[in-house]
Amino acid sequence: MLKDESTREDAATAAAAPASEPESLRRVAVASFIGTAIEFYDFYVYGTAAALVLNAAFFPNLTPINATLASFSTYAVAFAARPIGSLVFGHFGDRIGRKSVLVASLLLMGLSTAFVGLLPGYGTLGLWAPILLVLLRFLQGVGLGGEWGGAALLAVEHAPRGKRGLFAAFPQLGPSVGFFAATGIFWLLSESLSDEAFRSWGWRIPFLLSFLLVAVGLFVRLKISETPVFAKVMAEQEASKAPALEVFKRHPKEILLGAGGMIIAYGLFYTATTYCLAYGTATLGVPRSTMLAVSLVACLFLAAGTWLAATRSDAGGRRRMVLGGSVLAIVWGLVLFPLMDTEKPLLIALALGGALFCMGVVYGPMGAYLPELFGAKVRYSGASFAYNLGGVLGGAVSPLIATRLQGALGSSSVGWYVSAMAIVSLLCVLGLPETRERQLG
Repeated sequence: MLKDESTREDAATAAAAPASEPESLRRVAVASFIGTAIEFYDFYVYGTAAALVLNAAFFPNLTPINATLASFSTYAVAFAARPIGSLVFGHFGDRIGRKSVLVASLLLMGLSTAFVGLLPGYGTLGLWAPILLVLLRFLQGVGLGGEWGGAALLAVEHAPRGKRGLFAAFPQLGPSVGFFAATGIFWLLSESLSDEAFRSWGWRIPFLLSFLLVAVGLFVRLKISETPVFAKVMAEQEASKAPALEVFKRHPKEILLGAGGMIIAYGLFYTATTYCLAYGTATLGVPRSTMLAVSLVACLFLAAGTWLAATRSDAGGRRRMVLGGSVLAIVWGLVLFPLMDTEKPLLIALALGGALFCMGVVYGPMGAYLPELFGAKVRYSGASFAYNLGGVLGGAVSPLIATRLQGALGSSSVGWYVSAMAIVSLLCVLGLPETRERQLG
């Protein structure tokens, strides 16, 4: 009894503590940013490797197009695992707190990635090689399924009133930095190693670096405090006993429409990066180093769109920004592949940069928008599941569908597919309310 009373008193003290001290807020911003940057670095390292080398390393007996499809299929496994991770980590995040769950998700994601770098290929392990690859990819997806929701809530639930979009911009910038780092390392390896060395062992280096990045992420995250909003929930003994069940019962509309709103963000990203990297090198014959360099430039457009839309959403509204980004994406889907098919690096950079800018305009405000759709007791579960369900619908299948469409109908059909995803997201967000004035407690 005394222990329970002491726990409630500690939670009450944390809830009453000011959340606006500059040093504390800077620490929160850095922790939410660096965690998602590391997590998404891990995820994008796999995506880049899937487009460039995993087909030959783990599926050498298949035809080139089937090997590419098999490689992208292992890539899609993690997306299927992400909703599972969101439910598991969301349950504990809504039950025991955001901080502990964020540490666990970082460990699972980072170590799963690092062990891919140690996994022997098909020539050594035979059929066990792709089986173990799928297992590690599944664990990677489970870890990422719990990462984004915790990082977004860490930022949003610490943020001062009227600045939630600004603070949510930091975890939303994680994908830009993670993608830039992953692509940059692959580009450096491509430039410095022979093709034989790169395909033999060079591609493993970005995976092995995850060991170091996990250590850095843990150092930063262990120094942050629990969010004031969740501390208040604990102090008032209002934590849900079954948050996943409760959120599906109370917020089915928000989950489904929120996931629909995320479809175009994921669809744009994985079409413009993973698929276009494979399309540019294998179909158009653009050198690998050129495509990687172009992708680095395009990533800057993603960061710009993310920051611009996230910070402006505090004044202009989350919903308006996401709708605007969806409309831009409808248009850009129709010009994406005509620009790609010129085979000119400058126009390819414009094609990919424009696509990722549109993605950023949608993605940036979602860091605050999705959490604001749900109450504090079920916010981790609800926001995480909606976000990751959108990933399954928009990201997991995009490279697979794009590969099939291009083979059957030509590249223009892939652009129409992108525009169709944008229309779906537009309609879903039209069914959601504006949330920037909502109280989080």
